[in-house]
Amino acid sequence: MTQTSPLEALSAHIGEKLGEKINKSVIRYGELTIETNASDIISVLKFLRDDSKCLFEQLIDVTAVDYPQRAWRFDVVYHLLSMSRNHRIRVKLATDEETLVPSVVSVFDTANWFEREVFDMYGVRFSGHPDLRRILTDYGFEGHPLRKDFPLTGHVEVRYDDDRKKVVYEPVSLVQEFRDFDFESPWEGARGALPGDEKAAVEDK
Repeated sequence: MTQTSPLEALSAHIGEKLGEKINKSVIRYGELTIETNASDIISVLKFLRDDSKCLFEQLIDVTAVDYPQRAWRFDVVYHLLSMSRNHRIRVKLATDEETLVPSVVSVFDTANWFEREVFDMYGVRFSGHPDLRRILTDYGFEGHPLRKDFPLTGHVEVRYDDDRKKVVYEPVSLVQEFRDFDFESPWEGARGALPGDEKAAVEDK
């Protein structure tokens, strides 16, 4: 008879109690991941926090993943920890650029800054958040840096202007003479002999 693992028992318990609120439950690499809908995220997290067999009382992180090819391009991901049960769980939901995701600050206070980071980096908006504004980028920053379609160079560059005695923002400019990459760069190739080539030349003679 095959013995049920603690994670399998936990997954079955959550599925039984939450029913249709759980779209998918997967155990992979020793971790349990459940998928839900944005409309159910508050009730799901409350259950995981308060249920005696779960007791996920700590929200470790809220982040997102960008899949630009999908209609629902973002996965919002919540990582929870139960100290008393010694379990971790990952909760995911899918959303897009326009759909609001309910804030879970009422369930976990720590979600306040986490949700601001997700908004700043990905542009996911959270309804009911007490202060949803950027937290890592500057005021007036254009775009969301962790989206897959955000340009690697960004849109503006920042420098201190000694004449005006203040920090100024300017459009990104890549001056060609400064685009001199290291000789080991796979895009540029080596210029001249690499260290050690002189030994190979001696052996060939």
